Amino acid sequence: MNRTPEPLNRTRNPAPGTWHPIPPSDKLSPVSEYLTGLLRRPPMGWWDLLDIAIVSIILYEFLKLIRGTRAVQMAAGSLLLVGLFYISRLAPLQTLNWMIRNMLVYVAFAAIVIFQSDIRRALAHFGQAPFFRYFYRQESANETIEELVVAATMLSQQRIGAIIAIEREIGLRNYIESGIPIDAMLTYDLIVTIFQPKSPLHDGAIIVQEDRIAAAACFLPLTVNPRVSRELGTRHRAAIGLTEENDAVAIVVSEERGQIALAMNGRIDRGLSADDLRERLKTFVVQRRGSGRPASAYDA
Repeated sequence: MNRTPEPLNRTRNPAPGTWHPIPPSDKLSPVSEYLTGLLRRPPMGWWDLLDIAIVSIILYEFLKLIRGTRAVQMAAGSLLLVGLFYISRLAPLQTLNWMIRNMLVYVAFAAIVIFQSDIRRALAHFGQAPFFRYFYRQESANETIEELVVAATMLSQQRIGAIIAIEREIGLRNYIESGIPIDAMLTYDLIVTIFQPKSPLHDGAIIVQEDRIAAAACFLPLTVNPRVSRELGTRHRAAIGLTEENDAVAIVVSEERGQIALAMNGRIDRGLSADDLRERLKTFVVQRRGSGRPASAYDA
């Protein structure tokens, strides 16, 4: 009896308990495709490191800017939407993905309208970065000097004692920590308000960093130089003592005579007019020690 041969391509059922290979699938899942593409990326170069560093700095400054504001909730909601968008692509959740894709456009316009004031503040903050500050440092220094001159003139006219220390190349952190932190934009009306006799911050010095008042009611070291005139009061001796230890500049307004004085390098020049004070501050503050200290009557 002739038996009909079985076809060669016929698949037999494997016996129970025996191992059999599973043919590989030609189509990978979205998660597998993402991980495979991530592992097949080219090696990282210098441009990639620079790219990561720039993005990290931008994100860090952005987080510092929105800290403690209502934009934090907006950022958290945006991160949630972005996370749901990628999850919907990997799952895949087509309805959720469609809804988020169509909603993001309107959310972006709504955020611009709602947070327009915060966006303006953010752009102004990024414009004050050290890289951009180089271009308008001269103008900012002139404005700061003008505020200091106006404040000293007003205090002199009202016979209100004051001492203003201006930081240059050597930091004044030790003296800042001895006072009350302020960290406010330098303006002449703020300086005059601080040194009012009834103000709790009038006793001591204020320290200026760049265009900001770092602290008030700061204690400064008194000079022990025996050649200093006995006519000088505590404020003048403190200004001289400070400038003996570092390259700071100190403005002193006498409470008794209303005279304006300027101390630097352990020396003090009294009886200055507003124009004299302005010219000296432009010489000593704008031209930092790093670019060479100019010769003057304060040099030994």
